[in-house]
Amino acid sequence: MAEETVPELPAASPPISIDDFARLQLRVGTIRSAEAHPKADRLVVLQVDLGEAQDRQIVAGIRLHVDLAELPGRQIVVVANLAPVKLRGVESQGMLLAATDADGLTLVAPGRVVAPGSTVR
Repeated sequence: MAEETVPELPAASPPISIDDFARLQLRVGTIRSAEAHPKADRLVVLQVDLGEAQDRQIVAGIRLHVDLAELPGRQIVVVANLAPVKLRGVESQGMLLAATDADGLTLVAPGRVVAPGSTVR
């Protein structure tokens, strides 16, 4: 019987309080479009519907792990209340959540289709 390999986990961060966690706004977003970042091989520029008046632009380091053509219409979980930052000259207005394991990177998504902007708890 072959031995199962267990992926090495990163060192644990110090615990946060429930109040710290409550400050995060985790919301479901629907990707409307996905384009390669013009100045970075690993970045993708996403337009994401978070149930707001306008889509949010999110820059994510997922280009080596996903097929851009398969992203539009896909739902993801987004940290919606991060301060905007510029990544290689392109503004990002949130952060998508992803998980990595021995098989690679996977986008964190709700278990079923839900309304954009729905809260994740």
